Amino acid sequence: MKAICLLCVALLLSPLPALARSTSVYLTAPDDPRAVTVKGVGDGRADDSAAIQHAIDAAAVGGHGGVVFLPSGRYRISRTIFVRSAVRIFGVGATRPIISLADNSAGFGAGVAAMVSFTGEDQYRVGNVPVPPPTSVPANPNIFDATSSTFYSALSNVDFEIGQGNAGAVAVRFRVAQHGFLRHIDFHLGSGLAGIYQAGNECENLRFYGGRYGILTEKTSPAWQFTLIDSEFEGQRDAAIREHEVDLTLVNVAIRDTPVGIEIDRGHSDSLWGKDVRFENVSHAGVVISNENNVFTQIGFDNAIASNTPVFARFRDSGKTVPGQGRHYRVSDFSYGLKLPALGQMGEFATDVTMAPLVRMPARRAPAIRALPPVREWANVRGLGVKGDDETDDTAALQRAIDTHRVLYLPMGRYRVTDTIRLRPDSVLISLHPSLTHLYLPDETPAYMGVGSAKALIESARGGDAIVSGLGLWTGGVNPRATALLWKAGAASMVNDVKIQGGGGTVLTKGSPIGFGDPKARFDGQHPSIWVTDGGGGTFAAIWSPNTLASAGFYVSNTRTPGHVYELSAEHHYRVEIVLDNVENWEFLAPQTEQEVRDGVNAISTEFRNSRNILFANYHGYRVTRSIKPMDAAVKLYNSSDIRFRNVHVNAESGFASCDAKGCGTYLRASKFPFENAIKDMTGQREVREREFARLDLPATPVPAATASAVPVSPDVRKLADGFYSIAGAAVDAKGKLYFVDRQFHRIHGWSQAEGLSILADAPLDPVNLAIDRSGRLMVLSSAGRDATVYSIDPARPSDVRVIAPTPAKPRDGAATALPVNMWANGEFADRIDPATYQFPTLADFFLRAMAAPKPQEYVSPDGSLVLPAFRVWNQGPDDHQGWRWSDSLDAYGLVTARPGERVVLTNASENRTYSGLVGAAGSVTDLQVVADRGGESVARDAAGNLYVANGQVFVYDAGGKPIRRIDIPERPLQVLIGGADRRTLFILTHHSLYAATLQ
Repeated sequence: MKAICLLCVALLLSPLPALARSTSVYLTAPDDPRAVTVKGVGDGRADDSAAIQHAIDAAAVGGHGGVVFLPSGRYRISRTIFVRSAVRIFGVGATRPIISLADNSAGFGAGVAAMVSFTGEDQYRVGNVPVPPPTSVPANPNIFDATSSTFYSALSNVDFEIGQGNAGAVAVRFRVAQHGFLRHIDFHLGSGLAGIYQAGNECENLRFYGGRYGILTEKTSPAWQFTLIDSEFEGQRDAAIREHEVDLTLVNVAIRDTPVGIEIDRGHSDSLWGKDVRFENVSHAGVVISNENNVFTQIGFDNAIASNTPVFARFRDSGKTVPGQGRHYRVSDFSYGLKLPALGQMGEFATDVTMAPLVRMPARRAPAIRALPPVREWANVRGLGVKGDDETDDTAALQRAIDTHRVLYLPMGRYRVTDTIRLRPDSVLISLHPSLTHLYLPDETPAYMGVGSAKALIESARGGDAIVSGLGLWTGGVNPRATALLWKAGAASMVNDVKIQGGGGTVLTKGSPIGFGDPKARFDGQHPSIWVTDGGGGTFAAIWSPNTLASAGFYVSNTRTPGHVYELSAEHHYRVEIVLDNVENWEFLAPQTEQEVRDGVNAISTEFRNSRNILFANYHGYRVTRSIKPMDAAVKLYNSSDIRFRNVHVNAESGFASCDAKGCGTYLRASKFPFENAIKDMTGQREVREREFARLDLPATPVPAATASAVPVSPDVRKLADGFYSIAGAAVDAKGKLYFVDRQFHRIHGWSQAEGLSILADAPLDPVNLAIDRSGRLMVLSSAGRDATVYSIDPARPSDVRVIAPTPAKPRDGAATALPVNMWANGEFADRIDPATYQFPTLADFFLRAMAAPKPQEYVSPDGSLVLPAFRVWNQGPDDHQGWRWSDSLDAYGLVTARPGERVVLTNASENRTYSGLVGAAGSVTDLQVVADRGGESVARDAAGNLYVANGQVFVYDAGGKPIRRIDIPERPLQVLIGGADRRTLFILTHHSLYAATLQ
């Protein structure tokens, strides 16, 4: 009897013959005294939920995360395991540990139910109550959902199995921001819904077997891209990947034995880029494309291979297909979306395909990401005299360890050095948590002070195949000559999972006491953080470089050695985030930049100097919603050519889920200050006004310097005034006189043909948007106060300021309603899936719902003729002028008015479409109909029903929605209105100038 029981146990622990098994990456646990080891049973029968959760919670004590080791075994769970912020779990042992869900587990049979869920915290430390993920088993009201500040969380070398009768089960709900990853995981999904739900940041070496979907996802928590590398899908019932708005980037991914490879949800868009993707036995379509003729739909493939896949691309809405060529074929180039013919031109939708049949399928390419050496080769630096105690100068000991050992492991700690650490050509430096393992310079290190050339914290040897993985680098608050990583290694080298400390998510300690608020810590006062030069190249994956003290986050110069950059986040620098200077043969897949309000108002995203043969794909150029200053372009080019831009997204909107005294919800906010243009060629002085597009190829020969204006201007456009900081919020009175706001200086200007430019008011009352009541008084929406303020002034006596208090909404006979002319409403940043049907509402559904919602309060002009609905205001920061305020009406470039029962036109920027809607009670707008296939900053309608849409230029449509002409403006148009004494003048506001054109 005893022998039989032992046999049963052996069978439970042995691999199931029907399931493919990958080898363990970490055959032994690295020696790290600060790591926590799970003390579970691991026999496949006992419930190990509590043991795993206990270890995670123990690692999270202190609020900065930690490392958890999960030994080999089979761990059955019965409830959701929550991975706390910045906790990293690594499976260790001769076989990969397995987290399993038994047949018919309670709570996992329907809906969406996560086995493991990545969670967040109170993002802004403002006391918000939790926003619990709706996928927990059982429901837990005390869990904060992940946010854009959920950093460093990870899971690696742990497999999943889902038993029968668990139709709602997903293995991992993976909501994370920078430095979150899943790596080296097999998902045996059985009856389950998906392996990953709500994907984020970067994943490597994943294998999905069975399930309804391998990955089911929408927008990531910070709205950055999601990159999947060296992974496989096999045997999914519906599709390998079903997604939308996740900005999916695929590198060396194989999809086989499934109806659909990648399905974009109905009514939704995505920026999808795939390099070296294989489709094998995909019966319905390699990719299903939805939401055609929308600028946010950007689809591209580079070197896709297909076998027994009769349709490469299927367009859901039109039914069009791109068929394959024969049994085996190669798609060397595929692009669908808005295509720009050249710099300085607007785009048109196009499909570009280069396809050829193959005699046979080629072998799969080598992995894009090199494997780390096995743990048995890792020499622990603590055993080599390196302390990592935040006090000892480890320079000599660490250099000696590098000189004598090829592979070094740095346990969690703070490693203080005072001179450059020089790598061997074959050096490998490994740590497991870049937030808790720092190599750093103390403040005011003598060798790094004064004026001089860049001096590295770590410097690679020239050429070679060195690796740096999982390490945090911090150059201190005051070390003006410092650069964190000077990389000269060769094409086979790799930098992976490396964080440049400084900026968001940095944990500083006594070893470097000067903080960012210290006046000694000069922003833009150090050399670039990561500097690849002198023939350097290689692979750079999952890099985060946000140090505001550095002049750039990622700088490449003087190299033709190929470079491959995957999921780079370069943020918060004063001048520029990414620089390429005299560079050839590089590709950046899913690069993301961000400029903050205090430190990035003068910064651009990317600068190309004397560079060529560069690919930029699935690129995000983002400015935070709090931005307060215009900036002309995200990317600037100097004497550069042969550059391929694919899937470009330049934006400044964001969203969040929040609960407070007013309730819970998902809120969107949009800035008036995204980059005005996507690209500006400084040599030829040509601009790319389109901020969302799929394809632009710069020719191999640089565009010559312009001998005349490179910006097209329509002959009837005339400048009325200029010299403004940023103007918007305009309105026209009954006589056709224009009033508008220059918000930076609190100024309300007027303009008429008879009077020219005037200043009506400049009291510091934070005016944002204007509307004019029947008596001629201006209703002013102000950003002052926690929930904003509305006041009324008389143009004849501007000192007559009357504050208007909000009152309950009610019908008001004859009163016009003022509404935002542009909105951003698409319900993003929330779990929107219907748990019964597994369908998502479309973008248009959310816009219709947002517009149809009545507002409980309103502001009424003194004469009762004008009503401004009280849109909900969201606050960030203090209640005074140091905080920020957002609402649909504050975020708009202006207001449009109509009476209930009349139709109004406005744009939905999140769809890039213009709508007409019926104004109803309490600010509601219903019966929304698309009237123009472009939308953007604003729209105006003339007496004949023609529409004037500001979207890079002014696009004119007739009353039936047919494009009839375009009005080209010297600067990007932001708000358009019709006025003048005869109502034949189209006023056009840009940030810095006021223009006009005569209506035809």
